Amino acid sequence: MSADPANLEHRRARSGRATAHVAALLAVLALGLGLAACGKLLTTAPEPGDLFDAPLDGLSATELAAFTEGDAQFGRPFSVTEGLGPIFNNVSCASCHSGDGRGRPENALTRFSRGTDPAHDIGGPQLQDRAIPGAEAEQLPAGVDRSRRLPPPVFGMGILEAIPEADILANADPTDSNGDGISGRPNWVTPPDFLPAHGGAPVVGRFSRKAQVSSILEQTIAAYHQDIGITTDFLAVENTNPLASVATEAADHVADPELPAAAVRSVVAYLRMLAPPTPGADSPARDRGRVVFGTIGCVSCHVRSFRTGPSTIPALANRDVALYSDLLLHDMGDGLADGRPDGQADGREWRTTPLWGLRVMRAFLNGQAFLLHDGRARSVAEAIEAHGGEAAAARDAYQALPEADRAALVDFVESR
Repeated sequence: MSADPANLEHRRARSGRATAHVAALLAVLALGLGLAACGKLLTTAPEPGDLFDAPLDGLSATELAAFTEGDAQFGRPFSVTEGLGPIFNNVSCASCHSGDGRGRPENALTRFSRGTDPAHDIGGPQLQDRAIPGAEAEQLPAGVDRSRRLPPPVFGMGILEAIPEADILANADPTDSNGDGISGRPNWVTPPDFLPAHGGAPVVGRFSRKAQVSSILEQTIAAYHQDIGITTDFLAVENTNPLASVATEAADHVADPELPAAAVRSVVAYLRMLAPPTPGADSPARDRGRVVFGTIGCVSCHVRSFRTGPSTIPALANRDVALYSDLLLHDMGDGLADGRPDGQADGREWRTTPLWGLRVMRAFLNGQAFLLHDGRARSVAEAIEAHGGEAAAARDAYQALPEADRAALVDFVESR
């Protein structure tokens, strides 16, 4: 690399976030054009419920100030002189998470390992395909299990974290004791040593594609370290390329840790207070779709709702959430298998994805949709068709529906 990569990525990140807001605004303006004949034109900004980066309702002034500060940290691009690298994937959190919503294929990350071994001896568990000057980016080693995954949405993470563990476990049925063909199970994970006061006891994972992450703090620390190459007070040793022909850490001249704990916690607070977009208004077709969604068995995994427990953030506490996920692992069949384990999740299992933010996803993705773990599905219908394994019966029932019922179901899901 002959030049500092941060400048270009900074512009892209800023442009991407701006484009997302502009796209949503244009959608509102387009509606306003229909009123032009009456001498009226809608020029107001999108409602908070139409965005991926809006705060929860009911936050205090102090919490909103913390939210704003964390938002700035989330969008901050790092340069080489600020500790970027030595190997990395992108220069900021916002560069991967478009508008804090669904990622795009060009931002997909590759995770790899040999069997259940994270393969740290060969640079796992994530491929860092970029490097600062003087360092050497990773190449995917031979003979490893690999999995290409889109960055997941980050809105609603505080809600997921606030759901009591016991309520998640109440839906688990690892041996399919009721014989319905659905055997969801938790991904029991042991929090890493860099987390404070974790105690070493396994906890239920609930974040990332295979529920291999247990907390927002863990997700944030690991993302700084793996995605951006930024060390923190929690994880102060640089991530390096063990197969490089040169010592990659020698290229990074910034003292470790490169980011203090206060900045990390600021981002955690921001992520915790991000609101999911609001679902669309009900209609007769969507009401019908909701019924069909339940009738053919989709709700066996996409559980309609949870209730959060106590929280230090009152806006998160004791609230009902239309999540449409059980946050458990399910075997999704050969078609979606990636062959790569994560924690206790095997190469055929995925965490049930919450159904939220779908109503506005295309406004932030230039009219497109990228669904499933790798973005292969470009519509809800394609995503349903790709379901297999435990979801095969529901998929088959969907395929057998009259066209009107299939359309109503898709309309309902896309209204979330």
